[in-house]
Amino acid sequence: MSHIQIPPGLTELLQGYTVEVLRKQPPDLVDFAVDYFTRLREARAQTSSVPLAATTTAFGLKTPEPDSIPVTDENGDTESEDEEDLEIPIPNRFNRRVSVCAETYNPDDEEEDTDPRVVHPKTDEQRCRLQEACKDILLFKNLDQEQLSQVLDAMFERLVKVDEHVIDQGDDGDNFYVIERGTYDILVTKDNQTRSVGQYDNRGSFGELALMYNTPRAATIVATSEGSLWGLDRVTFRRIIVKNNAKKRRMFESFIESVPLLKSLEVSERMKIVDVIGEKSYKDGERIIAQGDKADSFYIIESGEVSILIKSKTKTNKDAGNQEVEIARCHKGQYFGELALVTNKPRAASAYAIGDVKCLVMDVQAFERLLGPCMDIMKRNISHYEEQLVKMFGSNMDLVDPGE
Repeated sequence: MSHIQIPPGLTELLQGYTVEVLRKQPPDLVDFAVDYFTRLREARAQTSSVPLAATTTAFGLKTPEPDSIPVTDENGDTESEDEEDLEIPIPNRFNRRVSVCAETYNPDDEEEDTDPRVVHPKTDEQRCRLQEACKDILLFKNLDQEQLSQVLDAMFERLVKVDEHVIDQGDDGDNFYVIERGTYDILVTKDNQTRSVGQYDNRGSFGELALMYNTPRAATIVATSEGSLWGLDRVTFRRIIVKNNAKKRRMFESFIESVPLLKSLEVSERMKIVDVIGEKSYKDGERIIAQGDKADSFYIIESGEVSILIKSKTKTNKDAGNQEVEIARCHKGQYFGELALVTNKPRAASAYAIGDVKCLVMDVQAFERLLGPCMDIMKRNISHYEEQLVKMFGSNMDLVDPGE
């Protein structure tokens, strides 16, 4: 088979289009592509025979010429599809930190990484605090032990004061941050008006999107109390986290596309799900979730079979202990664990692995953020689930143990 030569500039051209799709999330990808590439062609004609791929600099992939190339709104507005929305001049601040904008990185490059490792020395006490802060960070869940060790080595502590701006909307991304302590407002400026769209309260992380998709900061993060953050530089983040996510996407993308629940989502929405899911394996008979526990995750079965059981008090003696009754079996492509997340109640049933089982797992924050479009489907399924319980237990629904 002959070697296929990738034309110069093709990678940057497609990256620019992909970034704009992720930011704008248009309803029709074909129409959006026509508009996008028409604008680039017009921009090329206006900039004295600049190669078409070079005009992708307008979208933050390389250093743009100020006020010469049309761009989309930095806030990713989708309210207007007219020409003004696609031809906003580039603010001069995009010329700050040119080296960051000009940096290119291919997460699919399998060549051995020769960049020097970043290491910030830490005391034992700092290392313990860092590990505690990072234990629930989803982006770190799929790293192997060596990768995680490199990430923790590269992270540095940053103390913040009240009203300090950690990142500013529109700036180039420099660091990813994990919160150890403190509260932080998320502020978005649009049409010269700034409003709060959320808050971090002593947990969580932020700053990954600008590093993953090479786009300007989408929001401003301001400390509303004294706090402590752990930062990870963009080079290490992209070398380890982005590359790991690219491998994960290749592994799970086709499977995610086959899950019936997710077919109603746009391609860009499914890509985001791939970026945040983790994978867990369970042995035969192992309990995956327990009835009565607080809900923290949503599960999609990648392989194997899962038995859903509910506790029922015996009819002869309601106080003689509980028996678990199987109410359903779930197979590849099906999901479970959504009931407690949708209703904000404890787990209504337990789930056990039948044989070896692999599940894709999404935490509650990602579930709420990314699966909103699927909520109606899940609510309909919950109603069906409740009807099944009525059929099984009839007038003896009081025998169903709601859990602790």
